[in-house]
Amino acid sequence: MTPETIFLTPTDLSLAALLVIALALVSRRMGLGLAGQIIVAALRTTVQLCLVGLVLKVVFASIHPLLMASMAAVMLVAAAREVMARQKRRFVGWWGFGMGAVSMFVSSFAITTFALVAIINVDPWYTPQYAIPLLGMMLGNTMTGIALGLDRLTESAWERRSTIEGRLMLGCTWSEAIGEIRRASARSAMIPTINSMAAAGLVSLPGMMTGQILAGNPPFEAVKYQILIMFIISAGTGFGALIAVWTGSSRLFDDRHRLRLDRLKTSGQ
Repeated sequence: MTPETIFLTPTDLSLAALLVIALALVSRRMGLGLAGQIIVAALRTTVQLCLVGLVLKVVFASIHPLLMASMAAVMLVAAAREVMARQKRRFVGWWGFGMGAVSMFVSSFAITTFALVAIINVDPWYTPQYAIPLLGMMLGNTMTGIALGLDRLTESAWERRSTIEGRLMLGCTWSEAIGEIRRASARSAMIPTINSMAAAGLVSLPGMMTGQILAGNPPFEAVKYQILIMFIISAGTGFGALIAVWTGSSRLFDDRHRLRLDRLKTSGQ
């Protein structure tokens, strides 16, 4: 017998919000300087998700490719902005935004389309019920991986600039001079996803699987979908991070193989 779905009330969500408020108060008491950020993040989550819920209601009611493309574009722009905002040292100009946007577009959109067309085989392939959740999870995880990779790349290049320039003077190409840093940056971007796959089912029940089980779907069906999600997320994050890190490392040098750290700026400047 499938259990009946339990719908949450505003009172239920208010009780959960008390936990966040308690965390903010403890943070302030300990002088962590995070109380304001916790409250603002909680408010943003509430407002953004409520707005998304209203938008999805409209999108689900009208399966139209143009409407779907518009929402996907908004999601991509927001994710690219977050990639840029989370870096201590980011590339100046449009490179800071464009690098994350292009990397996520190439990896997340391509893999999501492949999953919808070749694996799930939904008709039409842009059906919002499937396309939007898959793309959202892909962009969210790929965004984190790219942000970690680029942040590690630019920070390491800044801290080890003398080592890089020394290798260049010894005759190394720019790719050889930054190769070690580039590989370490790619590893930093991919390790969280690898850890999530390794711990899934033993340490934690991933989000999509948990949501389907709470919604009353058969557990093994939820498991199969979660395996699919983990696989395409790992691929999207990995390929997206590799594209961003390799593009970013080349951007740190000019045509004459000179290190150009003037193409970076500290966040907030």
